Amino acid sequence: MTETQNTTGKNSTLVPIIIIAGLFFIFGFVTWINGALIPFMKTINELTDAQSYLVASASYISFVVMALPASYVLNKIGYRKGMSLGLIIMGVGALVFIPAAEARTYWVFLTGIFIQGVGMTLLQTASNPYITILGPIESGAKRIAIMGIANKTAGALGSLIFGALLLSGIDEVKEQLGTVSIEEKGQLLDTMADSVFMPYLVMAIVLFVLGVLIRKAPLPHVEPIEAEEDASGKSTKTSIFQFPHLWLGVIALFVYVGVEVIAGDTIISYGISLGFTGEEAKYFTTYTLMAMVATYALGVILIPKYVSQTTALIVSAILGIIFSFCILNTTGFTSILFVAALGISNALVWPAIWPLTLDGLGKFTKTTSALLIMAISGGAIIPPLYGRIVDANKLELIANGLPEADATASAATSSYWILIPCYAFVLFYAIWGHKIKSWTKN
Repeated sequence: MTETQNTTGKNSTLVPIIIIAGLFFIFGFVTWINGALIPFMKTINELTDAQSYLVASASYISFVVMALPASYVLNKIGYRKGMSLGLIIMGVGALVFIPAAEARTYWVFLTGIFIQGVGMTLLQTASNPYITILGPIESGAKRIAIMGIANKTAGALGSLIFGALLLSGIDEVKEQLGTVSIEEKGQLLDTMADSVFMPYLVMAIVLFVLGVLIRKAPLPHVEPIEAEEDASGKSTKTSIFQFPHLWLGVIALFVYVGVEVIAGDTIISYGISLGFTGEEAKYFTTYTLMAMVATYALGVILIPKYVSQTTALIVSAILGIIFSFCILNTTGFTSILFVAALGISNALVWPAIWPLTLDGLGKFTKTTSALLIMAISGGAIIPPLYGRIVDANKLELIANGLPEADATASAATSSYWILIPCYAFVLFYAIWGHKIKSWTKN
Protein backbone atom coordinates (compact mmCIF):
# COMPACT_ATOMS: atom_id res chain seq x y z
CA MET A 1 0.00 0.00 0.00
CA THR A 2 1.15 3.53 -0.65
CA GLU A 3 1.72 5.79 2.31
CA THR A 4 0.30 9.33 2.36
CA GLN A 5 0.37 12.12 4.85
CA ASN A 6 -3.41 11.92 5.32
CA THR A 7 -5.93 9.12 4.94
CA THR A 8 -6.41 7.82 1.43
CA GLY A 9 -10.18 7.63 1.73
CA LYS A 10 -12.43 8.90 -1.01
CA ASN A 11 -13.23 12.18 0.74
CA SER A 12 -9.56 13.11 1.26
CA THR A 13 -8.56 12.38 -2.33
CA LEU A 14 -11.60 13.71 -4.23
CA VAL A 15 -10.52 17.37 -4.35
CA PRO A 16 -6.90 16.72 -5.41
CA ILE A 17 -8.13 14.20 -8.03
CA ILE A 18 -10.46 16.88 -9.48
CA ILE A 19 -7.64 19.45 -9.51
CA ILE A 20 -5.15 17.11 -11.18
CA ALA A 21 -7.85 16.04 -13.66
CA GLY A 22 -8.21 19.72 -14.55
CA LEU A 23 -4.49 19.89 -15.31
CA PHE A 24 -4.74 16.75 -17.46
CA PHE A 25 -7.61 18.44 -19.30
CA ILE A 26 -5.41 21.45 -20.04
CA PHE A 27 -2.40 19.64 -21.44
CA GLY A 28 -4.70 17.23 -23.26
CA PHE A 29 -6.29 20.18 -25.05
CA VAL A 30 -2.92 21.69 -25.95
CA THR A 31 -1.29 18.40 -26.97
CA TRP A 32 -3.98 17.00 -29.24
CA ILE A 33 -4.45 20.08 -31.40
CA ASN A 34 -1.24 18.90 -33.11
CA GLY A 35 -3.43 16.68 -35.32
CA ALA A 36 -4.90 19.84 -36.86
CA LEU A 37 -1.63 21.79 -36.74
CA ILE A 38 0.31 19.24 -38.82
CA PRO A 39 -1.69 19.60 -42.09
CA PHE A 40 -2.12 23.33 -41.37
CA MET A 41 1.65 23.86 -41.03
CA LYS A 42 2.31 21.63 -44.02
CA THR A 43 0.17 23.91 -46.17
CA ILE A 44 1.16 27.39 -44.98
CA ASN A 45 4.88 26.57 -44.86
CA GLU A 46 4.90 24.24 -47.91
CA LEU A 47 6.47 21.28 -46.11
CA THR A 48 7.09 17.60 -46.83
CA ASP A 49 5.40 14.94 -44.68
CA ALA A 50 8.55 14.41 -42.62
CA GLN A 51 8.96 18.17 -42.05
CA SER A 52 5.33 18.60 -41.02
CA TYR A 53 5.65 15.95 -38.28
CA LEU A 54 8.31 18.12 -36.61
CA VAL A 55 5.24 19.73 -35.00
CA ALA A 56 5.02 16.60 -32.85
CA SER A 57 8.80 16.54 -32.40
CA ALA A 58 8.96 20.12 -31.12
CA SER A 59 6.29 19.35 -28.54
CA TYR A 60 7.59 16.02 -27.29
CA ILE A 61 11.35 16.62 -27.44
CA SER A 62 10.91 19.18 -24.68
CA PHE A 63 10.18 16.28 -22.33
CA VAL A 64 13.72 14.95 -22.91
CA VAL A 65 15.34 18.32 -22.41
CA MET A 66 13.30 19.44 -19.42
CA ALA A 67 12.19 16.35 -17.45
CA LEU A 68 15.18 16.15 -15.07
CA PRO A 69 15.39 19.97 -14.68
CA ALA A 70 11.64 19.92 -13.98
CA SER A 71 12.19 17.35 -11.24
CA TYR A 72 14.87 19.62 -9.75
CA VAL A 73 12.56 22.66 -9.95
CA LEU A 74 9.71 20.78 -8.25
CA ASN A 75 12.02 19.69 -5.43
CA LYS A 76 12.94 23.34 -4.89
CA ILE A 77 9.57 25.11 -5.20
CA GLY A 78 7.02 22.33 -4.62
CA TYR A 79 4.08 20.99 -6.59
CA ARG A 80 1.80 24.03 -6.44
CA LYS A 81 4.33 26.61 -7.56
CA GLY A 82 5.71 24.17 -10.14
CA MET A 83 2.28 23.64 -11.68
CA SER A 84 1.69 27.39 -11.68
CA LEU A 85 5.01 27.99 -13.43
CA GLY A 86 4.21 25.28 -15.97
CA LEU A 87 0.88 26.89 -16.90
CA ILE A 88 2.49 30.33 -17.27
CA ILE A 89 5.26 28.93 -19.49
CA MET A 90 2.60 27.29 -21.66
CA GLY A 91 0.91 30.69 -21.94
CA VAL A 92 4.18 32.24 -23.14
CA GLY A 93 4.46 29.52 -25.77
CA ALA A 94 0.94 30.31 -27.01
CA LEU A 95 1.88 33.98 -27.40
CA VAL A 96 4.84 33.04 -29.62
CA PHE A 97 2.33 31.85 -32.24
CA ILE A 98 1.33 35.46 -32.89
CA PRO A 99 4.71 36.67 -34.27
CA ALA A 100 5.14 33.26 -35.90
CA ALA A 101 1.93 33.80 -37.87
CA GLU A 102 2.96 37.33 -38.82
CA ALA A 103 6.28 36.08 -40.21
CA ARG A 104 4.86 32.74 -41.44
CA THR A 105 8.14 31.16 -40.32
CA TYR A 106 8.10 27.49 -39.44
CA TRP A 107 10.95 27.52 -36.89
CA VAL A 108 9.17 30.27 -34.90
CA PHE A 109 6.02 28.14 -34.76
CA LEU A 110 8.15 25.21 -33.61
CA THR A 111 9.71 27.41 -30.93
CA GLY A 112 6.27 28.27 -29.57
CA ILE A 113 5.31 24.59 -29.56
CA PHE A 114 8.58 23.70 -27.78
CA ILE A 115 7.99 26.36 -25.09
CA GLN A 116 4.50 24.98 -24.50
CA GLY A 117 6.10 21.54 -24.20
CA VAL A 118 8.45 22.86 -21.50
CA GLY A 119 5.44 24.01 -19.49
CA MET A 120 3.69 20.69 -20.02
CA THR A 121 6.83 18.88 -18.82
CA LEU A 122 6.57 20.64 -15.47
CA LEU A 123 2.89 19.75 -15.22
CA GLN A 124 3.42 16.12 -16.23
CA THR A 125 6.44 15.60 -13.96
CA ALA A 126 4.37 16.79 -11.00
CA SER A 127 0.94 15.35 -11.75
CA ASN A 128 1.66 11.78 -12.94
CA PRO A 129 3.57 10.51 -9.89
CA TYR A 130 1.29 12.52 -7.61
CA ILE A 131 -1.89 10.85 -8.85
CA THR A 132 -0.15 7.44 -8.95
CA ILE A 133 0.83 7.48 -5.26
CA LEU A 134 -2.24 9.36 -4.00
CA GLY A 135 -3.81 6.01 -3.10
CA PRO A 136 -3.02 2.27 -3.22
CA ILE A 137 -0.58 1.36 -6.00
CA GLU A 138 -2.89 -1.49 -7.07
CA SER A 139 -5.51 1.05 -8.15
CA GLY A 140 -3.03 3.51 -9.66
CA ALA A 141 -4.16 2.63 -13.19
CA LYS A 142 -7.75 3.41 -12.21
CA ARG A 143 -6.86 6.93 -11.05
CA ILE A 144 -4.71 7.55 -14.12
CA ALA A 145 -7.57 6.29 -16.30
CA ILE A 146 -9.76 9.00 -14.78
CA MET A 147 -7.03 11.49 -15.72
CA GLY A 148 -7.04 9.99 -19.21
CA ILE A 149 -10.75 10.68 -19.61
CA ALA A 150 -10.13 14.35 -18.80
CA ASN A 151 -7.07 14.45 -21.05
CA LYS A 152 -8.61 12.85 -24.12
CA THR A 153 -11.99 14.57 -23.80
CA ALA A 154 -10.09 17.84 -23.87
CA GLY A 155 -8.05 16.53 -26.79
CA ALA A 156 -11.21 15.73 -28.74
CA LEU A 157 -12.59 19.21 -28.06
CA GLY A 158 -9.28 20.82 -29.00
CA SER A 159 -9.05 18.81 -32.19
CA LEU A 160 -12.60 19.76 -33.21
CA ILE A 161 -12.23 23.43 -32.32
CA PHE A 162 -8.83 23.94 -33.90
CA GLY A 163 -9.73 21.70 -36.83
CA ALA A 164 -12.65 24.01 -37.56
CA LEU A 165 -10.57 27.16 -37.05
CA LEU A 166 -7.42 26.12 -38.93
CA LEU A 167 -8.56 23.62 -41.57
CA SER A 168 -11.70 25.40 -42.77
CA GLY A 169 -11.20 26.14 -46.47
CA ILE A 170 -7.80 24.40 -46.62
CA ASP A 171 -8.82 22.36 -49.69
CA GLU A 172 -9.83 25.47 -51.65
CA VAL A 173 -6.58 27.19 -50.69
CA LYS A 174 -4.52 24.19 -51.85
CA GLU A 175 -6.34 24.17 -55.19
CA GLN A 176 -5.70 27.89 -55.68
CA LEU A 177 -2.01 27.62 -54.84
CA GLY A 178 -1.30 25.75 -58.06
CA THR A 179 -2.92 28.39 -60.28
CA VAL A 180 -2.05 31.80 -58.79
CA SER A 181 1.05 33.98 -59.09
CA ILE A 182 3.85 33.89 -56.50
CA GLU A 183 2.62 37.18 -54.99
CA GLU A 184 -0.98 35.98 -54.74
CA LYS A 185 0.24 32.69 -53.33
CA GLY A 186 2.05 34.54 -50.53
CA GLN A 187 -1.06 36.55 -49.74
CA LEU A 188 -3.22 33.43 -49.57
CA LEU A 189 -0.80 31.69 -47.21
CA ASP A 190 -0.40 34.80 -45.04
CA THR A 191 -4.17 35.07 -44.65
CA MET A 192 -4.38 31.42 -43.70
CA ALA A 193 -1.53 31.78 -41.19
CA ASP A 194 -3.31 34.70 -39.50
CA SER A 195 -6.12 32.37 -38.43
CA VAL A 196 -4.02 31.22 -35.44
CA PHE A 197 -3.90 34.73 -33.92
CA MET A 198 -7.13 34.83 -31.92
CA PRO A 199 -7.23 31.16 -30.78
CA TYR A 200 -3.72 31.33 -29.35
CA LEU A 201 -4.28 34.74 -27.75
CA VAL A 202 -7.33 33.35 -25.93
CA MET A 203 -5.35 30.23 -24.98
CA ALA A 204 -2.54 32.35 -23.53
CA ILE A 205 -4.94 34.42 -21.40
CA VAL A 206 -6.67 31.31 -20.02
CA LEU A 207 -3.32 29.67 -19.18
CA PHE A 208 -2.05 32.77 -17.37
CA VAL A 209 -5.24 33.01 -15.29
CA LEU A 210 -5.09 29.32 -14.36
CA GLY A 211 -1.42 29.68 -13.52
CA VAL A 212 -2.35 32.25 -10.87
CA LEU A 213 -5.33 30.28 -9.52
CA ILE A 214 -3.46 26.97 -9.08
CA ARG A 215 -1.20 28.60 -6.46
CA LYS A 216 -4.06 28.31 -3.95
CA ALA A 217 -5.09 24.76 -4.84
CA PRO A 218 -5.53 22.38 -1.82
CA LEU A 219 -3.11 19.59 -2.73
CA PRO A 220 -2.09 17.37 0.22
CA HIS A 221 1.45 16.06 0.62
CA VAL A 222 2.00 12.41 -0.37
CA GLU A 223 5.03 10.13 -0.13
CA PRO A 224 5.76 6.75 -1.81
CA ILE A 225 6.68 3.59 0.11
CA GLU A 226 10.36 2.78 0.38
CA ALA A 227 12.21 0.33 -1.86
CA GLU A 228 13.21 -3.11 -0.55
CA GLU A 229 14.53 -3.01 3.01
CA ASP A 230 16.81 -5.38 4.90
CA ALA A 231 16.30 -6.66 8.45
CA SER A 232 17.57 -3.37 9.94
CA GLY A 233 15.00 -1.36 7.99
CA LYS A 234 17.52 0.12 5.57
CA SER A 235 16.95 0.12 1.83
CA THR A 236 18.86 -2.61 -0.03
CA LYS A 237 18.83 -0.51 -3.21
CA THR A 238 21.29 2.35 -3.65
CA SER A 239 20.79 3.31 -7.31
CA ILE A 240 18.10 3.47 -9.99
CA PHE A 241 20.38 1.25 -12.09
CA GLN A 242 19.51 -1.64 -9.76
CA PHE A 243 15.92 -1.75 -11.07
CA PRO A 244 15.72 -3.51 -14.48
CA HIS A 245 11.93 -3.18 -14.59
CA LEU A 246 12.36 0.59 -14.31
CA TRP A 247 14.43 0.88 -17.48
CA LEU A 248 12.25 -1.58 -19.38
CA GLY A 249 9.27 0.51 -18.28
CA VAL A 250 10.90 3.66 -19.66
CA ILE A 251 11.45 1.96 -23.03
CA ALA A 252 7.88 0.61 -23.04
CA LEU A 253 6.51 4.09 -22.36
CA PHE A 254 8.80 5.56 -25.06
CA VAL A 255 7.45 3.28 -27.80
CA TYR A 256 3.90 3.59 -26.47
CA VAL A 257 3.86 7.40 -26.66
CA GLY A 258 5.19 7.11 -30.20
CA VAL A 259 2.28 4.93 -31.31
CA GLU A 260 -0.26 7.02 -29.39
CA VAL A 261 0.92 10.17 -31.17
CA ILE A 262 0.87 8.38 -34.52
CA ALA A 263 -2.71 7.25 -33.88
CA GLY A 264 -3.86 10.75 -32.94
CA ASP A 265 -1.66 13.09 -34.97
CA THR A 266 -1.33 11.28 -38.33
CA ILE A 267 -4.96 10.29 -38.82
CA ILE A 268 -6.07 13.65 -40.30
CA SER A 269 -3.14 13.76 -42.74
CA TYR A 270 -3.72 10.07 -43.48
CA GLY A 271 -7.35 10.76 -44.32
CA ILE A 272 -6.36 13.61 -46.64
CA SER A 273 -3.78 11.37 -48.34
CA LEU A 274 -6.57 8.84 -49.01
CA GLY A 275 -8.63 11.50 -50.77
CA PHE A 276 -10.85 12.82 -47.99
CA THR A 277 -11.27 16.59 -47.80
CA GLY A 278 -9.88 18.63 -44.92
CA GLU A 279 -13.46 19.35 -43.89
CA GLU A 280 -14.13 15.60 -43.57
CA ALA A 281 -10.75 14.65 -42.11
CA LYS A 282 -10.79 17.23 -39.31
CA TYR A 283 -13.06 14.90 -37.29
CA PHE A 284 -10.77 11.87 -37.50
CA THR A 285 -8.58 12.65 -34.47
CA THR A 286 -11.77 12.87 -32.44
CA TYR A 287 -12.58 9.26 -33.39
CA THR A 288 -9.26 8.13 -31.92
CA LEU A 289 -9.70 10.15 -28.75
CA MET A 290 -13.29 9.07 -28.17
CA ALA A 291 -12.18 5.44 -28.51
CA MET A 292 -9.62 6.16 -25.78
CA VAL A 293 -12.17 7.87 -23.53
CA ALA A 294 -14.58 4.92 -23.80
CA THR A 295 -11.78 2.49 -22.92
CA TYR A 296 -10.61 4.68 -20.03
CA ALA A 297 -14.16 4.51 -18.66
CA LEU A 298 -13.99 0.71 -18.84
CA GLY A 299 -10.68 0.83 -17.00
CA VAL A 300 -12.18 2.93 -14.21
CA ILE A 301 -14.94 0.33 -13.77
CA LEU A 302 -12.85 -2.83 -14.16
CA ILE A 303 -9.47 -2.01 -12.54
CA PRO A 304 -8.52 -3.45 -10.07
CA LYS A 305 -11.76 -5.16 -8.99
CA TYR A 306 -12.26 -7.32 -12.09
CA VAL A 307 -9.09 -6.86 -14.17
CA SER A 308 -5.51 -6.35 -12.96
CA GLN A 309 -3.28 -3.62 -14.36
CA THR A 310 -1.07 -6.31 -15.87
CA THR A 311 -3.93 -8.03 -17.69
CA ALA A 312 -5.17 -4.69 -19.04
CA LEU A 313 -1.69 -4.01 -20.43
CA ILE A 314 -1.43 -7.45 -22.07
CA VAL A 315 -4.83 -7.10 -23.76
CA SER A 316 -4.00 -3.56 -24.91
CA ALA A 317 -0.75 -4.64 -26.56
CA ILE A 318 -2.37 -7.59 -28.33
CA LEU A 319 -5.18 -5.37 -29.65
CA GLY A 320 -2.57 -2.87 -30.87
CA ILE A 321 -0.83 -5.55 -32.92
CA ILE A 322 -4.15 -6.80 -34.36
CA PHE A 323 -5.38 -3.30 -35.30
CA SER A 324 -2.00 -2.48 -36.89
CA PHE A 325 -2.26 -5.49 -39.20
CA CYS A 326 -5.84 -4.45 -40.02
CA ILE A 327 -4.66 -0.95 -41.04
CA LEU A 328 -2.09 -2.47 -43.39
CA ASN A 329 -4.59 -4.81 -45.02
CA THR A 330 -7.55 -2.47 -45.54
CA THR A 331 -8.15 0.70 -47.54
CA GLY A 332 -10.20 3.89 -47.45
CA PHE A 333 -12.44 4.74 -44.52
CA THR A 334 -12.13 1.21 -43.11
CA SER A 335 -8.39 1.69 -42.71
CA ILE A 336 -9.00 5.05 -41.03
CA LEU A 337 -11.38 3.41 -38.57
CA PHE A 338 -8.66 0.93 -37.61
CA VAL A 339 -6.26 3.83 -36.98
CA ALA A 340 -8.94 5.32 -34.73
CA ALA A 341 -9.40 1.91 -33.06
CA LEU A 342 -5.81 2.19 -31.86
CA GLY A 343 -7.35 4.48 -29.26
CA ILE A 344 -8.86 1.35 -27.69
CA SER A 345 -5.50 -0.42 -27.53
CA ASN A 346 -3.68 2.71 -26.33
CA ALA A 347 -5.96 3.92 -23.55
CA LEU A 348 -4.84 1.72 -20.67
CA VAL A 349 -1.13 1.44 -21.57
CA TRP A 350 -0.04 4.69 -19.90
CA PRO A 351 -2.21 4.07 -16.79
CA ALA A 352 -0.77 0.56 -16.39
CA ILE A 353 2.92 1.27 -17.10
CA TRP A 354 3.21 4.04 -14.49
CA PRO A 355 2.21 2.03 -11.39
CA LEU A 356 4.01 -1.11 -12.63
CA THR A 357 7.20 0.90 -13.05
CA LEU A 358 6.94 2.99 -9.86
CA ASP A 359 6.00 0.05 -7.62
CA GLY A 360 8.38 -0.18 -4.65
CA LEU A 361 10.86 2.48 -5.80
CA GLY A 362 10.59 4.60 -2.65
CA LYS A 363 13.13 7.44 -2.63
CA PHE A 364 13.85 6.78 -6.31
CA THR A 365 10.26 7.62 -7.31
CA LYS A 366 10.89 11.27 -8.25
CA THR A 367 13.92 10.46 -10.41
CA THR A 368 12.06 7.58 -12.04
CA SER A 369 9.10 9.86 -12.73
CA ALA A 370 11.43 12.25 -14.52
CA LEU A 371 12.80 9.37 -16.61
CA LEU A 372 9.26 8.26 -17.49
CA ILE A 373 8.42 11.82 -18.50
CA MET A 374 11.55 11.83 -20.70
CA ALA A 375 10.14 8.72 -22.36
CA ILE A 376 7.39 10.93 -23.77
CA SER A 377 10.07 11.86 -26.32
CA GLY A 378 8.88 8.77 -28.19
CA GLY A 379 6.26 11.15 -29.53
CA ALA A 380 9.04 13.33 -30.94
CA ILE A 381 10.94 10.53 -32.67
CA ILE A 382 8.58 7.81 -33.88
CA PRO A 383 5.95 9.97 -35.74
CA PRO A 384 8.60 11.82 -37.82
CA LEU A 385 10.17 8.41 -38.54
CA TYR A 386 6.75 7.35 -39.85
CA GLY A 387 6.74 10.54 -41.97
CA ARG A 388 10.18 9.76 -43.42
CA ILE A 389 9.08 6.24 -44.30
CA VAL A 390 6.00 7.68 -46.03
CA ASP A 391 8.16 10.13 -48.04
CA ALA A 392 10.63 7.41 -49.04
CA ASN A 393 7.93 4.94 -50.04
CA LYS A 394 6.04 7.60 -51.98
CA LEU A 395 9.10 8.61 -54.00
CA GLU A 396 9.84 4.97 -54.79
CA LEU A 397 6.28 4.33 -55.97
CA ILE A 398 6.27 7.48 -58.13
CA ALA A 399 9.60 6.43 -59.64
CA ASN A 400 7.97 3.09 -60.52
CA GLY A 401 5.27 4.91 -62.48
CA LEU A 402 2.44 5.13 -59.95
CA PRO A 403 0.43 8.41 -60.05
CA GLU A 404 1.29 10.76 -57.18
CA ALA A 405 -2.15 10.54 -55.50
CA ASP A 406 -2.08 6.73 -55.53
CA ALA A 407 1.55 6.65 -54.40
CA THR A 408 0.75 8.98 -51.47
CA ALA A 409 -2.18 6.85 -50.33
CA SER A 410 -0.31 3.56 -50.64
CA ALA A 411 2.81 4.88 -48.88
CA ALA A 412 0.79 6.36 -46.00
CA THR A 413 -0.96 3.02 -45.42
CA SER A 414 2.02 0.68 -45.74
CA SER A 415 4.20 2.82 -43.44
CA TYR A 416 2.01 1.98 -40.44
CA TRP A 417 4.07 -1.24 -40.08
CA ILE A 418 6.19 0.80 -37.64
CA LEU A 419 3.45 0.30 -35.02
CA ILE A 420 3.90 -3.47 -34.77
CA PRO A 421 7.37 -3.70 -33.12
CA CYS A 422 6.32 -0.96 -30.69
CA TYR A 423 3.27 -2.88 -29.48
CA ALA A 424 5.36 -6.05 -29.37
CA PHE A 425 7.71 -4.46 -26.84
CA VAL A 426 4.79 -3.27 -24.72
CA LEU A 427 3.51 -6.86 -24.75
CA PHE A 428 6.94 -8.10 -23.59
CA TYR A 429 6.90 -5.62 -20.70
CA ALA A 430 3.35 -6.60 -19.74
CA ILE A 431 4.12 -10.31 -19.59
CA TRP A 432 7.74 -10.45 -18.38
CA GLY A 433 9.49 -7.09 -18.24
CA HIS A 434 7.75 -5.55 -15.22
CA LYS A 435 8.55 -8.67 -13.14
CA ILE A 436 12.34 -8.29 -13.51
CA LYS A 437 13.05 -6.49 -10.24
CA SER A 438 16.76 -7.35 -10.07
CA TRP A 439 19.60 -8.03 -12.49
CA THR A 440 20.41 -11.26 -10.59
CA LYS A 441 18.14 -14.00 -9.28
CA ASN A 442 17.44 -13.96 -5.57
